[in-house]
Amino acid sequence: MVRTSGREPAMRHILILDLQDDPDAIAAYRDWHRPGGPPEAITRSLHESGIEDMEIWQAGDRLVMVMETGAGFDPAAKAMRDATDPEIQAWERLMDRFQRRLPFAPEGVKWVATERIYALSDQPG
Repeated sequence: MVRTSGREPAMRHILILDLQDDPDAIAAYRDWHRPGGPPEAITRSLHESGIEDMEIWQAGDRLVMVMETGAGFDPAAKAMRDATDPEIQAWERLMDRFQRRLPFAPEGVKWVATERIYALSDQPG
């Protein structure tokens, strides 16, 4: 979804993922995501890649990530940089302990992108 935000248009990305259905694992995942929880390398990588804002919402064992990116954001380039960064890879291995792929996720895909099918602003009247 495109919207204006400051100087340049931003893109909103909505992605979903499940957690292990285990209250202790969910509590640990939440703790890792508290303010100051993720390693500084993770936050730096997000900012440097063009991600302007990111939130993760939870309902039960389902997570929803809302990500706002600048026009120059390139997810493939971020994935390539992350694949060669040992700190990012260590974080990904740690998070994999808590995460569960969606049954319909393509091979190798952790967070599944959603498709917007409704917008009030598109409706007549």
